[in-house]
Amino acid sequence: MMRTDQPAHDDVARRAAESIDETRLLASIETLAAFGARPDGGVNRPALSATDLDARRYLVERAHALGCAVSTDACANLFIRRPGIDDAPPVMTGSHIDTQPSGGKLDGCYGVLAGLECIAALNDAGLSTRRPLDVAIWTNEEGTRFAPGAMGSSAFVEPARMPTYLDAADAGGVTLRAALESHRRTLPELPSRGDAPPAHAFVELHIEQGPQLENADVPLGVVTGIQGVRWYAFHCEGVAAHAGTTPMPMRRDAMTLAVALRASLEEIAVSLGGEHTRVTFGRWSVTPNSINTIPSDVTFSVDFRHPDAHVLDTFDTLVAACARRHGARIAPLFAHTPVRFDCEVLARLDAACRALDAPALRLTSGAFHDAMYLAQHCPTAMLFVPSRDGISHNPAEATDARHLVLGARALAHTLTTLCND
Repeated sequence: MMRTDQPAHDDVARRAAESIDETRLLASIETLAAFGARPDGGVNRPALSATDLDARRYLVERAHALGCAVSTDACANLFIRRPGIDDAPPVMTGSHIDTQPSGGKLDGCYGVLAGLECIAALNDAGLSTRRPLDVAIWTNEEGTRFAPGAMGSSAFVEPARMPTYLDAADAGGVTLRAALESHRRTLPELPSRGDAPPAHAFVELHIEQGPQLENADVPLGVVTGIQGVRWYAFHCEGVAAHAGTTPMPMRRDAMTLAVALRASLEEIAVSLGGEHTRVTFGRWSVTPNSINTIPSDVTFSVDFRHPDAHVLDTFDTLVAACARRHGARIAPLFAHTPVRFDCEVLARLDAACRALDAPALRLTSGAFHDAMYLAQHCPTAMLFVPSRDGISHNPAEATDARHLVLGARALAHTLTTLCND
């Protein structure tokens, strides 16, 4: 059971938070962004690419300079450990450093670098903690090189997933198996750990990637959970024919069918989920995709997200019936139930915000994060800082420096109290 009444430990946590160094934190963000820097100010750093391996080498060297030990595992996750006084289950933080092809400097990377800054702050303040503190760097969270995303964190929690991941290949035909071997050759000195050991708690600091905090003019978000998701593919069949010679009543246009089906699906999603609905028709494939030929086949995807598991289950039933009515085929692609974060870890985050006199908004994450899987392993929660204009997965991704520093201070406070449980 986590202790909640510990004034002496709260004083230690405040000292850790006050030792966060703004200049050092911001400089570390710029240094990491140089690995895979794009001319437009963004970053392209695919998971386990040569650029990513260089970035990992830099972070390992920085960890060693901080007096930390570094280890890895079967999915090339990195674990940077600041030892504790006791050999107790560690408190974990961290995120990922792989990016979108046209990503920004902060998505994932901020959580890793803030974790390292917390270690540096503890060192500067001369503070020891009862539990070890681990900063994790999870492999392939974005999923842009190897599918699926969040490979590292999901394999950490469920090692049985690894055999199914090894043959995943990128666009150039390189398998995850080969990329992992490159990682071993690049960092041969890292000891490899076995299956996930117990952890006391996990806290992930991340940019919001949306507009809620900025719109509310609130600097911190205490994230209570991650909404669930359903991904489907719908396939509509027609008959290809000449666009100029086929009368309208005689056409069997797959696109006409697809557009009608899309409207029905959106109506179901909005009426069922209300203001919490997030529905996206993001991927379309049209055959023959010719300007003067009636489409014979159209396939499109649906991404439906909602924080209520019952709504997601009802959506499953209704869209299957909708597809039958329209004469379309439906194929499930991915499903994940909503995640509820741990109440006691959330209370520690709330306490940190109060200790720093920082207003905080409670909210649900609309995006997936590694914390989604860690919540199956140990008590878990997340902390958000605002994203300027709500933009992410974009070179324009940005967060004000004062919010980046405040987020790191709230993280340091929370981790320190958890490490002294």
